[in-house]
Amino acid sequence: MREEKNIPAGMREIIIIGGGPAGLTAGLYASRARMNTLLLESVSVMSQLAMTEAIENYPGVTKTGGFDLVETFKKQAEAFGLESSQVTVKSVSLKKEGDLSVWQVEGEEGKTHEALSVIVATGASPRKLDIPGEKEFISKGVSYCATCDAAFFRDKDVVVVGGGDTAVEEALFLTKFAGGVTLVHRRDRLRATKILQERAHANKKMHFVWDSVAEEIKGKDKVEKIILRNIKTDKKSEVACHGVFIFIGWRPNTDFLKGTLALDEKGCIVVDSQMKTSAGGLFAAGDCCSKLLHQVVTACGDGAVAAVSATNYVERIKGTLYG
Repeated sequence: MREEKNIPAGMREIIIIGGGPAGLTAGLYASRARMNTLLLESVSVMSQLAMTEAIENYPGVTKTGGFDLVETFKKQAEAFGLESSQVTVKSVSLKKEGDLSVWQVEGEEGKTHEALSVIVATGASPRKLDIPGEKEFISKGVSYCATCDAAFFRDKDVVVVGGGDTAVEEALFLTKFAGGVTLVHRRDRLRATKILQERAHANKKMHFVWDSVAEEIKGKDKVEKIILRNIKTDKKSEVACHGVFIFIGWRPNTDFLKGTLALDEKGCIVVDSQMKTSAGGLFAAGDCCSKLLHQVVTACGDGAVAAVSATNYVERIKGTLYG
């Protein structure tokens, strides 16, 4: 007969770090597998999906709000027994407890949780321009979330920096409130998907400044203008505005993992097809991973695979893996 190991009381089988689509899908699959699972959700980092105004490319859902979709994921996972807690994780480390390798997850609040396996699904945060005026005018006209702040700029002129899907989607959302939206992109055409490009060019409130980068954001108490530089002519110009929305990409929320597992040059977690990382018992899913496509649907797929891999890992340790 196969020898089964007992897990110490109070120890989780799986801990999931992150409450976005990847983490919640992992929670759903792990809970349905009857794993003793705890999801830790940061109190300071909001899921990108929750900040998205409209989702229209998730299969089976014609159109919904990002926050509503997150809530649907959460309710479904909780229905199968997923437990969650608001904790901002500051470190993950491995220790030996008898003949078991145990992962310790320490929160900024001082409490440490233990588990046989961990799934990291911490997502990513907006990249900064790192130009003069950006930091000084955060919440005074500089924003990284149109869904959060668009209503503050009703009938006012704003600038959007970026040319990808997020930049164009957020710019289009801003046109519902702002008097005019100027999109600044460092190339001579948008990088966003064709349907978004078509909508942007057809919107009468949208204006475009090509081949240009932001050099400085100026104002007194609030944003008043942005200084641009044409990268082909090196000529500088300024655009008067009340707000600057920055969407130039994302950086993975993985700083707390440095030295624990392999990261690529961008700080993304390196995973294989089973969402395994370089550290045994540590899995990853979603936008914190090194991957081609960052979308809700791929995050959910990652989360499902990571949960199955983590479940197999735990059951192998316990001696209960089928087969």
